[in-house]
Amino acid sequence: MSADELRLDVVNDDLKLYQYRDGLTFGTDALLLAAYVRGDPAARAVEFGGGTGIVSLLLAVRRKVKTILSLEAQKEYALLIDRNAALNGLSDRVTGRHCDLRDNDACPGENYDLVVTNPPYLRAGAGFENFSDRKNAARRELRGDVFDFCRAAAGKLKTGGRFVAVYLPERLSDLLSAMREAGIEAKRLTVVSSDPAALPSLVLIEGRRGGAPGLRMTRPLFLYRDGRHDAPSDEMQFILDVGDFPAGFGDGTDPKEKGTKR
Repeated sequence: MSADELRLDVVNDDLKLYQYRDGLTFGTDALLLAAYVRGDPAARAVEFGGGTGIVSLLLAVRRKVKTILSLEAQKEYALLIDRNAALNGLSDRVTGRHCDLRDNDACPGENYDLVVTNPPYLRAGAGFENFSDRKNAARRELRGDVFDFCRAAAGKLKTGGRFVAVYLPERLSDLLSAMREAGIEAKRLTVVSSDPAALPSLVLIEGRRGGAPGLRMTRPLFLYRDGRHDAPSDEMQFILDVGDFPAGFGDGTDPKEKGTKR
């Protein structure tokens, strides 16, 4: 990776982040995904499709996990994850690895507490392709589809381990089918819209390997107060300030969420 290919940004939690100029950059979906993960300071975690490593870095710096292995199919990004971890003093907790998650021999390991992923949203060949190969690989299912991701997650998770993902609403049926086929039961779902009048643009989901059926849909998350998009909603401001979702977006087992326990 040459210096002129990269740019250096300071993002949430004062993390310093090298990003490829022609690649996907840190955005709302990654920020929300990291916030949706409920913390366990003792958790051993793995991320699928680490990219720059930003989700893994956020989880580590917020003490939501003890260690996290960030798997990435593009070699230059796997190296970038390690570079960004070192830049932020997190090399002892965040590790990048270059491998195709469909290859169990290249991506060994199991009995993790958490798998987190922001998988490619588009089917291979769908829509207009980008001029950047890096963007195409990040956006399209060129190295495995959502079923491959869920099968790989089931192989890495211990029984009861959590799977947390962000995805597109129009492909939610694919994600739910892939999770159940892999033995990961959906337990919590949040739809995200830019404002109260807009259609959903993202879904956040948490599942458990070997969990019993029973999905709780939380109230929706609106990013902005209204269609002018000049002020974040109270919930989004909480996420920006704290790095977690506010009360009421859990699975109903938290005593603080009164009247929701099932």
